Amino acid sequence: MSVLEKRLVDRSGNKCELCGYEHDLQVYQVPPTSERTLEDSILACKNCITQIEDPEKIDPNHWRCLNDSMWSEHLPVQIIAWRMLNRLRSEGWPQDLLGMMYLDEEALAWAKATEDTEDEAEKIIHKDSNGNILADGDSVVLIKDLDVKGANFTAKRGAPVHRISLVHDNAEQIEGRVDGQHIVILTQYVKKTK
Repeated sequence: MSVLEKRLVDRSGNKCELCGYEHDLQVYQVPPTSERTLEDSILACKNCITQIEDPEKIDPNHWRCLNDSMWSEHLPVQIIAWRMLNRLRSEGWPQDLLGMMYLDEEALAWAKATEDTEDEAEKIIHKDSNGNILADGDSVVLIKDLDVKGANFTAKRGAPVHRISLVHDNAEQIEGRVDGQHIVILTQYVKKTK
């Protein structure tokens, strides 16, 4: 057993850091890093690694384990959790988890460094009323009073919406909380804040 593997076993309690499985464990180096260090590797089971490396073999229900592992204190585990949730976002439930995750700029750049889930022509780009590109986790303000259907209230102009979630199959919609209500908002009625 290598020194790195021993340290990962100690860190993880000899379990897959993604799903908690205790067998067929191996060191997985989180791309695109070229080092083999504790800071860019995880201990993962063969099943998780196979699904990470081959999108054709993904079992979405297997990845419900990310509900727990996305909160890991170890950055490489968070990076893989973000990538898999992003890859599975069309399932619906990963979208909620992505909305709760926070990665700083450097970590998010690492997480996006191997984004191979869709080619550039198929990417849906969300833009605010001024044409600024929106991303999950951004903050926006409403630029118009909006009647919220089914909630019987009006979201007032100037209301802040923090940590938005993008509706990944519709470039004109985002989701967020206004006055404690989770609502869908049209991008043409928001302005990105710094």
